[in-house]
Amino acid sequence: MEERQYDLIFICRPDTPEPDVEKIITTLDHAATEKGGKIEKTEKWGRKRMAYRVQRMREGYYVFMVVRSSHGEVVKELERRLKVSDAVIKYLTIRVDEELKRQEKLKKHREKRAARRRRLSPRRYRRDAVGNREDCQRRKPSAALAAVQGPFRQISLVRHTLPRQLQSASPASAS
Repeated sequence: MEERQYDLIFICRPDTPEPDVEKIITTLDHAATEKGGKIEKTEKWGRKRMAYRVQRMREGYYVFMVVRSSHGEVVKELERRLKVSDAVIKYLTIRVDEELKRQEKLKKHREKRAARRRRLSPRRYRRDAVGNREDCQRRKPSAALAAVQGPFRQISLVRHTLPRQLQSASPASAS
């Protein structure tokens, strides 16, 4: 079974002393290693104001942890211990590895499309029948394109050369 990654964040009461928060962290670390998981990173964000009241409190002590495990039992055990703890007022566990896989897949897809665009972008030169390089900007339009643009070009030239009184009555401006 492949290893999964979880983000675990919990909020303790603001009046919880620092040693008690450390005790909760070590308890969670011990429980994770006991069940076969591993806590990769622990960040104490400290006392912060919450977006809304939780149990009549406006502030809380935030702790963020990154947990790796191949078993779902680890997360269940950690959440059970957080639920039992009196100092913890709220917790949330999110599975992140699927999102990371999706981001990597999108990144590869974007790189592939960018490479294809670079490969299919118009070249600034072309090779003639002999193999000599010729600039694309300097070449003249093909005969078919000139034939299609020809009549329209003539109408626009005639329109610009006519006096203003005749331009409003000309059939080119009516369409």
